[in-house]
Amino acid sequence: MDVKAIMMGLAFAFMWSSAFTSARVIVEYAPPLSALALRFLISGLLGVVIALALGQSARLTCKQWLGVVIFGLCQNALYLGLNFVAMQTVPASLAAIIASTMPLLVAIAGWLVFGNRVRPLGIAGLIAGVVGVGLIMGARLQGGADLYGIILCVIGVVSLTIATLAVLGASSGGNVLMIVGLQMLVGSAILWVPALAFETLDVTLNWQLIVAFIYTTLVPGLAATWVWFVLVGRIGAVKASTFHFLNPFLGVAIAAALLGEAIGVLDVIGVVIIAGGILAVQLSKQA
Repeated sequence: MDVKAIMMGLAFAFMWSSAFTSARVIVEYAPPLSALALRFLISGLLGVVIALALGQSARLTCKQWLGVVIFGLCQNALYLGLNFVAMQTVPASLAAIIASTMPLLVAIAGWLVFGNRVRPLGIAGLIAGVVGVGLIMGARLQGGADLYGIILCVIGVVSLTIATLAVLGASSGGNVLMIVGLQMLVGSAILWVPALAFETLDVTLNWQLIVAFIYTTLVPGLAATWVWFVLVGRIGAVKASTFHFLNPFLGVAIAAALLGEAIGVLDVIGVVIIAGGILAVQLSKQA
C-alpha cells in the first residue's frame, strides 16, 4: 500500500465518520428523507456534470449498471435513509458505532453465504466485534436509548453490507465519477417517494442547517464516495476496508467534539474492541 493510498484511506475514514455528526444537525431542523433526497439530487447532478466535463461517459456495462442500482438502493436509499430517520432519536455516536460494524458483517456474509475461509485471526476479530457491540448496546439500552432507532440503524448497516459487496461490480471499467453521480440520483429518486408521501416540509432555516447540508452534500456525499471507489480500484476492497477500523474512533470523537455527546466508559471499551476486531478481520484476509 503506497503513501497516496494511505492518505486517501485516512481522508475517506474522516469524511465517512463525520457524516453522522452533520446528519444529526440536519435532522434537527429539517425532515430527514426530504433533506437526504435533496442532498442526493444535488450531489448526483454535480457528479454527473463534472464527469461529463472530464470526458466520462454514461455508457456503462451491464455489470456497472447493476452495481449502480444496487449501490443506489442499498447504500443511499436504505442505509442512509434509515440512519437519517433514526438519528432523530439516536445519538450520532451510536449510529456511527453501529455503521462501523459493516466490515464485520461483510466478513460474516463471505463466510456463511459465499463459503470464504476465515482464518483464526479473523474468527477472533468477529468474536471481538460481537462482544464490543454487545457492551455498547447493553450500556446504551440501560441508559434509555431509543430501541426503534437502533433497529433502523441495524437494518441500515445490513443494507450497507450488501452495497459494499456490490461495489466491485460498479467500480471496475472506469467512469468512476459518473458512476458515483448516477448511484446518488438512483438513491434520490427512491427517497422522494416516501418523503413526499409521509413527510411535511417543516424546515427551520438557520446557519447550522445550511452549513451541515452543504458539508454533507459535498464532503461525505460526493467526495467520500468518489475517494472510496478510487481507493477500491487502486488497492482492492480487502485492503481498502482496513481503514474502516478507524471509523468507530473517529465517529465517536467527532460527535463528542462538535455535538457534545456524552461518551461512557463502556462506550470507549466497546469502540476499542470493535476497532480491534475490524482490524483483525482485515489483516486475516490479507494474510
